[in-house]
Amino acid sequence: MRSLSSRFLRACVQATVAGLVLAGVTAPALAQSAWPTKPITILVPSAAGGPTDTVARLIAESMTKTLGQTVIVENQGGAGGTIGMARIARTPADGYTLAIWHIAHATAPALYDTLKYDPVADFDHIGRITDVPMTIVSKSALPPTSIGELIAWMKANKATASFGHAGVGSAAHLCALLFMSELDLQLAQVAYRGTGPAMNDLVGGQIDLLCDQTTNTTNHIKDGRIKGYAVTTKSRVSSLPDLPTLDESAMKGFEVSAWHAMWAPRGLPKEATDKLVPALQAALQDPKVIERFASLGTAPVPLALATPDALKAQLTAEVDKWGKVIRAAGVKGN
Repeated sequence: MRSLSSRFLRACVQATVAGLVLAGVTAPALAQSAWPTKPITILVPSAAGGPTDTVARLIAESMTKTLGQTVIVENQGGAGGTIGMARIARTPADGYTLAIWHIAHATAPALYDTLKYDPVADFDHIGRITDVPMTIVSKSALPPTSIGELIAWMKANKATASFGHAGVGSAAHLCALLFMSELDLQLAQVAYRGTGPAMNDLVGGQIDLLCDQTTNTTNHIKDGRIKGYAVTTKSRVSSLPDLPTLDESAMKGFEVSAWHAMWAPRGLPKEATDKLVPALQAALQDPKVIERFASLGTAPVPLALATPDALKAQLTAEVDKWGKVIRAAGVKGN
């Protein structure tokens, strides 16, 4: 009786496997289709309400539809994003915890002597997302009405004027440094834990100036809560067509943008990478993402840049580029 039962069970297993093979389903395919089986978290290593937070939430919403699992966004700011990225580097590489961050990931090695991770070697690179223009903005009560008037005001009030930024090494900080360097000015700098808090204080009139991404400034400028003076790209931004570029108006050759990308802990299983990369690329082709990005003055990068290899090459080059700039300026994180 026992022998008969064993033969029956073996026959059932063999029949099941044969059926799957006939259906074109192999064991590796079954394993691949199993991921993801639970919600995925995207960590944004800055405060909620900032430009990277906006980008991440749009991408998360689209990837939720593609992956069939909820993709949530969590914020953890501090130390120019290095606290959050250090956490990602220590997280198990199972594909359920990712990060979306920007150019600050490339500036960290030059800024922090005790950095506990390697931005290139300690992460899996999923793909680049968007290159966001920056804008020179001020509190609404500031008298100047043009970039020329603003520069004159800065020079006349250099002893008392304040320039906020999102933390040492952030895109807002780098933009402010380059802007003041071009003018040979050093204004008081006020560091925040992300551009969300910095923008709140700018709207509230607590600081005078900010250089922030269009994803965070466009609606505030249009609603009159802050003043916009210029964009930092070579071409004007479609969502803010009345703002001149610094290149055309005051500073020939000035150009800064905040590129954003997605990373994961090093060593992702292949089935996770094979789904995450196409899901990110699908998000960049999502009409809702494209429309929302356009309203904020940016656009998804071409799909050829939204790949692991392209992102790794971009990051490696940016680490070298900004390392030289930061070391020459003698700037250090705290």
